[in-house]
Amino acid sequence: MAPGVTVVTHDHSAAHADRLEPSLTPGNLGKLGMWTFLAGDAMIFGAAIAAYGALRINNPNWPVPADYLGITTPAVMTFILICSSFTMVEALDGVQHGKQSKFQMFMALTVLGGLLFLGMQAFEWHRLIAEKGMSVQRDLFDATFFILTGFHGCHVFGGVMYNGVLLIRAMMGKIPQAKAGLVEVAGLYWQFVGLVWILIFTFIYLI
Repeated sequence: MAPGVTVVTHDHSAAHADRLEPSLTPGNLGKLGMWTFLAGDAMIFGAAIAAYGALRINNPNWPVPADYLGITTPAVMTFILICSSFTMVEALDGVQHGKQSKFQMFMALTVLGGLLFLGMQAFEWHRLIAEKGMSVQRDLFDATFFILTGFHGCHVFGGVMYNGVLLIRAMMGKIPQAKAGLVEVAGLYWQFVGLVWILIFTFIYLI
């Protein structure tokens, strides 16, 4: 090699790896944490639903859920929760595009949907306890019903609180477009809650 000649080399493999491996920003860490939580939560719900099926399949005295529980109120609850999933998507779209009024309006509708769901579930529980005499101690059907719907209701309550805090912070001007990742993480949780309810509604009320 001639003296005075400088050879410049590039580590193309390292540069390629940098492009393929995005940094673990706070937003990415939040989504990773939520996905990890939801994976564990899905196992818990799956085990609970499987246990319900195992207890029911060989029990000749198991009542027909639709006849015993009724279908109207839980069907309306399902519709409300599905609608709130769509409003959550619109809220995320609003904050991602810097449309604060859209974000706040649809997030408020999402919170309202969750509150309506919880109110109707409380009404349904009160009706079943007062009219049917249902209780966790009475039999396996009652116990599995209250455990599954109650555990899911706790998740809805947590989601309402989560979304409510985001709404309040947005109204204070603390959820700008740059922090849309916070809403995306909340959206993952809320969509999961809606999906799980559809499964519970199907197994508990319809089948």
